[in-house]
Amino acid sequence: MHIRGTLPKSEGGYDWTAKVSSILRFVVLFSVGLKFNIQESYSIENVIPGRPDLRGNDSKIMTFNLQQFLTSKKRPIIMGILNITPDSFSDGGQFFKPDQALKQAKHLILSGADILDIGGESSRPGADIVTEEEEQQRIVPVIEAIRRQFDVPISVDTVKVSVAKAALEAGADWINDISALRDDEEMTLLLAETQVPVVLMHRAGTPQQSYQDFEYDDFIENIKTFLLERIEFATSAGIKKENIMLDPGIGFGKTAIQNCEILNQLNEFKQLGYPILIGTSRKSFIGKLLNVPMEQRLPSTLISNLIAVQNGADIVRVHDVAETQQAMMMMRYILGDVS
Repeated sequence: MHIRGTLPKSEGGYDWTAKVSSILRFVVLFSVGLKFNIQESYSIENVIPGRPDLRGNDSKIMTFNLQQFLTSKKRPIIMGILNITPDSFSDGGQFFKPDQALKQAKHLILSGADILDIGGESSRPGADIVTEEEEQQRIVPVIEAIRRQFDVPISVDTVKVSVAKAALEAGADWINDISALRDDEEMTLLLAETQVPVVLMHRAGTPQQSYQDFEYDDFIENIKTFLLERIEFATSAGIKKENIMLDPGIGFGKTAIQNCEILNQLNEFKQLGYPILIGTSRKSFIGKLLNVPMEQRLPSTLISNLIAVQNGADIVRVHDVAETQQAMMMMRYILGDVS
């Protein structure tokens, strides 16, 4: 389905226009220069409470209780992005050294991140291919350093089983696999053995093709079918349903308008019965639609995340944690969702 001008409301979907009109007025303040001052005056102990009931201790790789984590927050989860790469599209090179990465991790945590998503290989178009050894060398020391200082959950963005295993042994909690267990056949065995949570993402084509536009017979239904097939593959291999999250893959093999369609019809994916992760932060579809450079995409990122949450997203993956936290809290106040 092609969308021109405005986005349709899916049948039985959530008509967000009336309820979020006030939210739109709030968020547009960012476009005229509103700045957040992040106050880091509170202690780490107050920000990161212990969570001994979330992990077991019978093995080097500890299990993580995903369902308890999601329900304990009683609100959408904010996932802070930490790219330890020289070439990521938004912040490549800024946190490439371990001390820089650790400083950014602290910043994200103190800004309100519920979980960190750490990656050692860029998935942007034209990014260099990274060996397993190099990817491990980039992320493992940082994970170990974070784990020594903080008890924040850690997700690792990788498609390589050796990297995933090393990261989990270093203290990571779950795996964010943008290939949905297709790029490394042994990843499924590791996840079934360890029973750590995993994100299964829709990506059209091969890694080299994933930023091309693809033809779909029925766009939303095609993505749902893909995700259901990957769920069946994962569960038949021994991965528990309660350890699975879904990501419809904003920006991977979709046009800018198709990405909007995903956000508008997110309830279609929510109906599959699994937690939904959405990653729109600073992505190129915003630039294509609004003709704004990457560094000016915060207001649109916030709007896209607020609508995603309204339509069922459980986790939003973002670069700008403090701004996202404030926007989401304001939305909750406007909608009367704060107890």
